[in-house]
Amino acid sequence: MTKTPLLLALLALASAAPAQAQSKLKVKAKTGTTTTKIKDPIKPAPTAGKDWSVTYANQVTAARLRTHLAVLASDEYEGRETGQKGQHMAADYVARQFKAAGLTGPVTTGTDPYQQHFDVEQVTWADGATLRIGDQAYGWLTDFYGMGDSPFGTETTVKPVFVGYGIEQPGYSDYAGLDVKGKDLLVLLGEPQKSDGSAVLSADGAPTKWGTDYRGKAMLAAQKGARSVFFVSFSPTSNFAKQTARLTPFISRPGVVMVSKDKPTRAASFFISPAIASKLLGANDAEVQSYLAKIVDAKQPVASPFSVNPFQIKAERKRERLDTQNVLGYIEGTDKKDDVIVISAHHDHLGKHDGQVFNGADDDGSGTTSIITMAEAFARAKQEGHGPRRSLLFLSVTGEEKGLFGSEYYSKNPVFPLAQTECDLNVDMVGRTDVGHEGKPDYVYVIGSDKLASRLKVLLEEDNKQYGPIDLDYRFDDPNDPNRFYYRSDHYNFAVNKIPVAFFFNGVHADYHQQSDEIEKIQFDKMEKRARLVFHLAWDLASRDERLVVDSNKP
Repeated sequence: MTKTPLLLALLALASAAPAQAQSKLKVKAKTGTTTTKIKDPIKPAPTAGKDWSVTYANQVTAARLRTHLAVLASDEYEGRETGQKGQHMAADYVARQFKAAGLTGPVTTGTDPYQQHFDVEQVTWADGATLRIGDQAYGWLTDFYGMGDSPFGTETTVKPVFVGYGIEQPGYSDYAGLDVKGKDLLVLLGEPQKSDGSAVLSADGAPTKWGTDYRGKAMLAAQKGARSVFFVSFSPTSNFAKQTARLTPFISRPGVVMVSKDKPTRAASFFISPAIASKLLGANDAEVQSYLAKIVDAKQPVASPFSVNPFQIKAERKRERLDTQNVLGYIEGTDKKDDVIVISAHHDHLGKHDGQVFNGADDDGSGTTSIITMAEAFARAKQEGHGPRRSLLFLSVTGEEKGLFGSEYYSKNPVFPLAQTECDLNVDMVGRTDVGHEGKPDYVYVIGSDKLASRLKVLLEEDNKQYGPIDLDYRFDDPNDPNRFYYRSDHYNFAVNKIPVAFFFNGVHADYHQQSDEIEKIQFDKMEKRARLVFHLAWDLASRDERLVVDSNKP
């Protein structure tokens, strides 16, 4: 555990600018919707043939990464939970490092030009949640529970629409011919499976994204205009009571939702027992299993033989406003300064629970310290006359763990127009090794690098070959990846706006989202190589004559 005197010493060390002997840059403020600017110093004559990318990438060191991470992943930062003391401390720390390195704060609202504040709501489930079918009452956290927000603050009569598995993809749609706008849906968890457990909707029988994560179905339902989704599993291997007992501590904790007038990205999600679902469908288990078998045989949705019964539900959320913030550090480019390259990570984590601190050294202390250290190196290059042609925005976001809130807020309230944002390089968990790569050469998963701009992946591979190499693992680019990692970090809020992205990731491990994700387990040698690769790619993108072209639209 990090003690307070050591923490103060680390703070003093980490706050020092990496180029202490250099004179400070003069900063000129500019009003309006643009930003403050770093004034270029007098540039020395270029050194013929010198690769400045190597010179400054070499300043991204394991020692410097450790210095920052020892602060952010210490107990004093209390797990950095969104909207709480530790997250504010983390934001302040990142802002101080950007300022000390010589980056400009581009935020024109509020009192700190490095911090973009916004509100979220802390929500808890109120006592007295009920669900009734006729005269039969069912219990909260016994027969049903909810995830996320709720539209049922008062008792509401629900007449659900049964949409089978709630799947839509080429050749298979449970929504064909249905208008579900404003309605509440009853949806089966999982996907059509044969008796041996193989998935019907994949060529090789492997599980698809539909079978492993309810959130994709909730997002699709929201896109269709549904108000809520009630999920149920009729799988013989599922155990609703056991699952509910396991999730009860999580469900009972305060959650966080965005404060927004925009339509939610996911429909409100509730989970009901098979007993409730059978009552709603007016069917016994044998009748339900017969219906599911017909879907497997047809490999297509089958018309429902059920007449769904209405029910009454009350599930109220209590709400409290919380302030939270993104942190921005800006380096203005030279002749192509209107183009902006974003380098992002998230500084929030899970906080404290039951007296235990979840320090999140890898998730995403590793990414946050990587972008701080890259920012220091780029700032020194700028100060020494070798700054980028394009502008760089180092974006440390909040609320990733709660639902990508910080990057969503920035994408809807950009400091720089999204049309000028050329790409986002997102760094989330780069300090460890997953089981699949133990004992193997250095690697990093890269996700999404050619989904929008094919050239981005080509440049990455060229830079990796020149400056690495390490193994680039693209397995999670598979659109049927059941983990859905492409949708689960902050790059996604740029991708939905057609901005090319590349997500750098070491994969999950036994300490993911556990109290044991501590700095002692970080592999700083691997982290240094991954951070340097991102640095080289950012340098390449910022120096090229041509802007990336959005020329692909891969799922």
